[in-house]
Amino acid sequence: MQQEARDCASDVADAIRDGLRQIGDISYAIMPRDVAHAVGDFKKALIWSIRRALDSEINWINDRVAGGDTLREEWREKCRRAQADTAPQSGGV
Repeated sequence: MQQEARDCASDVADAIRDGLRQIGDISYAIMPRDVAHAVGDFKKALIWSIRRALDSEINWINDRVAGGDTLREEWREKCRRAQADTAPQSGGV
């Protein structure tokens, strides 16, 4: 029963993808060849620029998280040293 539902959902998804693919093909087919290629190149360049910006943002976030980890460890070490310096000295008086 579950397998039949999955197969049905997969068939529907495939039909939707095929329909969208055909609409995309038609949208380029109605343009002159050189215009269609220019539009495609423009879209690819735009998406590439967005991807590059997103990659830069992801790298920036990764660097900030790593910097935060380093700073946190430095703070912990300073706290440990400060606690050790202020701890009562045991020994004889």
